[in-house]
Amino acid sequence: MGVGFPDIHPANESDPLMQTHSLLETLEFHDEHPFAQPLLVNKDGRILRFMLKPGQSIDEHNAPHSPFYVVILQGKGMFTGADGIGKEYGSDTLLTFETGEVHSVRALDEPLIFLGFLQGVNA
Repeated sequence: MGVGFPDIHPANESDPLMQTHSLLETLEFHDEHPFAQPLLVNKDGRILRFMLKPGQSIDEHNAPHSPFYVVILQGKGMFTGADGIGKEYGSDTLLTFETGEVHSVRALDEPLIFLGFLQGVNA
């Protein structure tokens, strides 16, 4: 017997097609600044792939209308949240920032690639 998910319905011909993305292929790094590539943007939210060269950083900012979720795919970075204390995190890590929480990141000694998820953010 399978596990039931009440909000998931069987696929049929009228359902939108599943999309796939190879997350560690066709990477695009910029020399002057980190690059955020939109992988999905719709009324429900955004998924962005961030690519930072060693030493690049994203200054302190926040997402005022959504929590921000980070999944680190490759590399290591110094991430800072609302407490202002930088902590090193690497691949296979999930970071969660509350709506409006100030955060920043700096790539350490290797390229840093992570996904950022935002909910219900206007395109």
